[in-house]
Amino acid sequence: MELYIVRHGKTYWNDEKRIQGWADIELTESGRQVAFDSAEGMKDIHFDGIYSSPLKRAYETACILKGARELPVVVDERIKEIGFGVLEGADFTKIRGDKTSKFTAFFDAPEVYEAPEGGESIQEVCDRAEDFLKEIIEKHKNDERIMIVAHGAVNKAMMHYIRKNEIKDLWEGSLQRNCGVTIVDCRDSQFDVIADNKVFYEYKKA
Repeated sequence: MELYIVRHGKTYWNDEKRIQGWADIELTESGRQVAFDSAEGMKDIHFDGIYSSPLKRAYETACILKGARELPVVVDERIKEIGFGVLEGADFTKIRGDKTSKFTAFFDAPEVYEAPEGGESIQEVCDRAEDFLKEIIEKHKNDERIMIVAHGAVNKAMMHYIRKNEIKDLWEGSLQRNCGVTIVDCRDSQFDVIADNKVFYEYKKA
């Protein structure tokens, strides 16, 4: 079977460089358009199931990518984005540049990242992503292809399980674009990454 692991379309907070985790931020019009362009690029690909984060930026993206397929978009809490607690809505560029902030470790040294108040640890996100993937792979082991639409960090957490890498290497590979797709072949409990951050749209600068 193949897994198509997709990041949601662009949101208003992506444009504003704000930290968004559990905050339920909508897609921009350009984000929706890229999702529609991606749907057009994938319209002839057969899927046996579509799963989405409950957050509307991912769910709307999944519904657009579904296109005319007669499949439900199944929402699963385990693939919502990592929670950033009190940091949600903060200016990403300012916090990333503040070397006194614990947030800098999130990308630079994820193995020592400490969750902010009200937020989640990276290990917690990896645990729920692993739990989700194990269930999906077992449930669909005889199917051809599954689409999973979620978020930047939780998608990397899924790849952490797939690649069997260490937390320090969480960000291995490219940072997934909005509507970027990582394609993974899964056979006999073995994984092969076929494409990393593939796009199915003709890139148009928003």
